[in-house]
Amino acid sequence: MTQPHSPASSLSTHHLPWAALACLALSTSLVGSYVGLSKLLILSFPVFLLAWLRFGIAAVLMAPWLKRGTAEPPLDARTRRLLFWESFIGNFLFSICLLFGLKQASAMAAGVIMAAIPAAVALLSRVFLAERMSGRVLLGIGLGVGGIALVALERGQASASQQHTTWLGALLLIAAVFCEATYVVIGKKLTAQVSPKRISALINLWGMALVTPLGLWQAFSFDFSAPTLSVWGLLLFYAGAASMVTVWLWMTGLRQVPAAKAGVFMVFLPIATGLVGWFLGERPSANQLIAYALALSGVVLATWPGRPSPALS
Repeated sequence: MTQPHSPASSLSTHHLPWAALACLALSTSLVGSYVGLSKLLILSFPVFLLAWLRFGIAAVLMAPWLKRGTAEPPLDARTRRLLFWESFIGNFLFSICLLFGLKQASAMAAGVIMAAIPAAVALLSRVFLAERMSGRVLLGIGLGVGGIALVALERGQASASQQHTTWLGALLLIAAVFCEATYVVIGKKLTAQVSPKRISALINLWGMALVTPLGLWQAFSFDFSAPTLSVWGLLLFYAGAASMVTVWLWMTGLRQVPAAKAGVFMVFLPIATGLVGWFLGERPSANQLIAYALALSGVVLATWPGRPSPALS
């Protein structure tokens, strides 16, 4: 496990860290599922109260994760700043943009827009990590944008079982895409110094602190007896999945996989979201199916590993 390996060997399919890849795939699948299920929760809770309850429940669940490991160095000023921005952008802003966006978009539309996350990761990696962006990546981004535009333009064509997707809803979901992409880029830097469990717990505490004033404001006028037991159970799943399990799985996988390569696993997010939307009674239109094909083709094109060397016989 501790044996070093060269960058060339790390790209070989014979040396792929399968456990890390499984963590990435499971993480994004769970994110996709709760993106769809969040539509049920925002019918029962105001957005800021929902975010505050999510962070609060997760803080209780993750309290043991706050302890620093024996082999882990103390947090320096740079790491503390990264933890704050990871939580502010990846937790706080992402949750607000996502939940308000879902109020004005269908789960199917949200799934297509979320499919742009890998392309956004590639774009931010170019801007902040100085990674070269190939023509293939640019084409992938173009396909993803085409899929998003197709959904956003389909304002008057939703069926009776679907909610219309407004321009504001689409823009908020696009903002959520870039929040999540920033979360990936910052997270890669954090995993070099802090354990995945401690990262999850610390950024959740920051998220709770940031949303507490707004959460308390909405809590004072909320009837806590109104949500049913099943809604509270769904909230418990949402808190555990969104703040605890998915973050830990993602940070665990990200420790062994480059950020740009990890981005391809975001393809599981829109698939899971679409499946949940289907379960909730939404049926994709022909335009949305085309949009899915464009978006998913774009993410594969943008994040697929480079051309392998010819095999030697």
